[in-house]
Amino acid sequence: MGTSFNEQFDQHGVWRREFALRLKLLGEWLKDHDILDSAVEERLRRLEGQMRSDKVMVAFVAEFSRGKSELINAIFFAGYKRRIMPASAGRTTMCPTELGYDPEVPPCLRLLPIETRLQTQPLMEWRMVPEKWHRVDLDVNDPAQLAQAFEKVSEVRRVTIAEARALGFWHEESPEDNPIPGADGLVEVPNWRHALINIAHPLLKQGLVILDTPGLNAIGAEPELTVNLIPQAHAVVFILAADTGVTKSDLAIWREHLIAEDTHADSRLVVLNKIDTMWDALSTPAQVQAQIERQRRTTAEILGLQEQQVIPVSGQKGLVAKVNSNIELLRASNLPALEQALAHGVLDQRQKILRASVASNISELRTEATRVLGIRRRDLAEQMVELKGLRGKNTSVIKHMRARIEQEQAEFDASGAKIHAVRSVHLKLLRDVFGLLGTSTLKTEMAELTSALRTPGLKLGVRKAYARTFDRLREGLRQAEKVSGEIQTMLTGTFRQLNAEYGFSLQAPREPDLARYERDLDLVERSHNQYLGVSNALKLAQPEFADRLVRALATRLRVIYESALGEVELWNKSAAAQLDAQLRERRRNFGRRLEAIDRIRQAATGLDDRIAEIRSQEAALDELDAKLAELTAHLTSTPMSNRDAQEAAEPELKTA
Repeated sequence: MGTSFNEQFDQHGVWRREFALRLKLLGEWLKDHDILDSAVEERLRRLEGQMRSDKVMVAFVAEFSRGKSELINAIFFAGYKRRIMPASAGRTTMCPTELGYDPEVPPCLRLLPIETRLQTQPLMEWRMVPEKWHRVDLDVNDPAQLAQAFEKVSEVRRVTIAEARALGFWHEESPEDNPIPGADGLVEVPNWRHALINIAHPLLKQGLVILDTPGLNAIGAEPELTVNLIPQAHAVVFILAADTGVTKSDLAIWREHLIAEDTHADSRLVVLNKIDTMWDALSTPAQVQAQIERQRRTTAEILGLQEQQVIPVSGQKGLVAKVNSNIELLRASNLPALEQALAHGVLDQRQKILRASVASNISELRTEATRVLGIRRRDLAEQMVELKGLRGKNTSVIKHMRARIEQEQAEFDASGAKIHAVRSVHLKLLRDVFGLLGTSTLKTEMAELTSALRTPGLKLGVRKAYARTFDRLREGLRQAEKVSGEIQTMLTGTFRQLNAEYGFSLQAPREPDLARYERDLDLVERSHNQYLGVSNALKLAQPEFADRLVRALATRLRVIYESALGEVELWNKSAAAQLDAQLRERRRNFGRRLEAIDRIRQAATGLDDRIAEIRSQEAALDELDAKLAELTAHLTSTPMSNRDAQEAAEPELKTA
């Protein structure tokens, strides 16, 4: 049946761990050979952190009763030989639920009370206050205890219509979506706002995050889920019932929350679940299959997808088949086809992105490390020319040579003020960039947007308010890019001047690509605009709802701006580290040259010995350069995907 998503994700985890190990050992090798300046070290640290902490989020989105939780059980938890997520009749996920793994947190289920919706803090801020969450400890070795604990995500409470309205579950303008009042006039709402499950499941340990979302009513009431979590998922699995196809509420979820023109086509999958309801004893298998294919074509046409993006499955039969090791039933459930599509759409794309990032960073790391070796090689060449010129010369000539080196050293030391002045101008311009990309800028913009949304009446002009905010943010990014360009021009000119005056080999590092963060802003704006349709106009008239939406926006923008700042900081560090390294090497070189002169004055054989030493050092540098090229090339080549990779990596690097 091909490689399952679980198996491919396992291989993805092995690849990441092996790569992170090689990076760590490369860092140790660079340090052992004194090639690790602060810029190289920072680049290594970031790359290793990116590899070790990289997450892959798969969001499962559906209306109620589409078999979503059962599908999650079948794909990820069949190894427990029973249901783990609540999926029996009348028991369903009522609040957004994230399953992941954090080694710093013991196995537990954390539940955020629904009444936190009455406050304005976004989910990201609530995550920072664990004492506000209800916690249930988990025993990962006891499937029955896990399943019992997970049933809490399906808990509801009965509240008055006024309370339901305040919590965002009752809307006068769309009565068809409201919960049905009981005889006592009370309605059911979820007991919890959000759930976090932390368990050491093999896939979760390797960086998989599963987002299980409830139906349309709950999605629409939680802006952060709609504009942050779902758009940032690496894959979205949208689940429909095979017998009903695309209903009105299904289409509302798709159009308002899931259409994303900028995402990779394979990252949006539609599942026609419960195909077993179409298995009819009165129809031949061919007739049943023809019905399923018809529904598949119709669904693809309605949603504007390629037919291969719509996958008919039976999550329930797939789970039964896996639990009972029934190959025929597993094939009939078509679950392996969905796992294959997930593996291709999620992991292939994720690896391409990671490898592109790796290739770019390793290339720059190699350039910076090679530059350090180049400085040493140039200094040795200068010394060689100097020493060969002393052959056959008398003591007075050698003494004159020492005086000349001392004079060069004094002139070089005096140049420190000039280099300091260059750095001062550089830092002043950098402060302008940091100001444009700093948290205070974001806070100001979010405060202005909040103020605009609090104006009385319906928010028919809400799109304009958002558009103005994003226009200002984009202009700020362009201004930061302009100042960065000025810094780059200044660095290039200054480095060229220093190279000419002092024989340095400085090269301005690659300018940060701030334009891509502007593209990120465009994506965020589009995901918010999807949410600002007429259907949400009345919700936006409620100040507390508008506040939650702005706070959700601020959370996502903060990530973008922090990433941009990080890139600027690395660029600055790379430029400063080059200068520091060349200053340090030049000072060492003066010391070595003076030491060589003194040795030659004291012993007639000192000159030939010193020339032989330099030749030996040049050969050692050539070996280091070759080894550096080999190690960095190995990191960017296709890595091993078996479990022996880690064992193979360590001795190879340790013997380098």
